[in-house]
Formats: sequence, C-alpha cells, structure tokens
Amino acid sequence: MKKLLFTAMCFGLLGTAASADDQERAEHFEGESAESLEQAVTNFTETNHQLAELLSQDELSNADLGTIHELSYTLENALAKINDELDTMAVDLEELHLGSETLEQERVRSHGSAYLEAAQILTE
Repeated sequence: MKKLLFTAMCFGLLGTAASADDQERAEHFEGESAESLEQAVTNFTETNHQLAELLSQDELSNADLGTIHELSYTLENALAKINDELDTMAVDLEELHLGSETLEQERVRSHGSAYLEAAQILTE
C-alpha cells in the first residue's frame, strides 16, 4: 500500500512539474504569428535582416541577446508555416505530376494553379 501511495504521489508531482513548465513556457515571448505563406516569408525575411544586423556587431550586449532570443520565436513561427506550406506544395506538385501522366486536365490545372500560387510567393 505504501508503494502504491508513493507511486501515486510521484506521478502527482510529475504532473505538477509539467504544469509548471507549461505555465512558464506560456510566459515566454510568442513572436510574430505567420497565418499565411506570404506573412511567413515577410516575417522570415525581415527578421533575418534584423538578426544579421545584430550579429554583425563586434560585441553583443545582454540586451542584444534578449532581442535575438525574441527574434528566434518569430523565425520559428515563420519556418513552421513555410514548412507546412511546402508540404502542401509537394502534394499539389505530385497531384499535378500524376494528373499529367493520366491526362487529367482539370487535375493538372487545379493542382498546378495551387502549386504556382504558393511558389510565386517564395520566388518573389
């Protein structure tokens, strides 16, 4: 019975620690969101420019390190959205490919258009 109570108590403490970690993590800087591919590319480009400027300095202050820390959240958000959109682009490209093999014009047009729309954002 003591072992069972001890085990239950340990699991309870682990749950409390995980909850505390979640609360602490929630207080961190969230970064700029990226709701679309276009927004993600803009955030990625602008934030990389800011990061490059900071890193070009001979010395980094603690304030600079804090700014870099905050910028990293925006970059993570942008990369996550870009990654999701690249996955979608890969599916559209494969559907375009398969449609061209099976001579399905509508499949080629719809997936080709979706693919090109996203690709254009990346190549501008």
